[in-house]
Amino acid sequence: MDIGDISPLYKDYMQNQSAAQTKLKNKIDSTDYSKATDDELLDACKQFEAYFLEQVFKEMEKTVDCVKSEEDTDPNGNLVDFFKDSAIQELASTSTQTQGLGLAQMLYEQMKRNYGL
Repeated sequence: MDIGDISPLYKDYMQNQSAAQTKLKNKIDSTDYSKATDDELLDACKQFEAYFLEQVFKEMEKTVDCVKSEEDTDPNGNLVDFFKDSAIQELASTSTQTQGLGLAQMLYEQMKRNYGL
């Protein structure tokens, strides 16, 4: 696939994703959680759980048998990928906020012990 084949909307989305990941890494590296409030600490743990769930959902999606032939190229495939990724992100975020896996709570309790909060 040539870069020229990628729709501008999808290319912008991928650049935004890369920028968001860099911003998240910089925020994590520069944040001193020893001075964080309980709400900030829990929010960081929930963000991590949402990201973890997003990665799990994306890997699960790869296991679904989707047969595509070479002749069956969809000109809107990149847009479908864009909206699929957006839906997965939203599903992961909503899942974490509503019920979660309990991972955020365990991380929160461990960080409170480690930072003496």
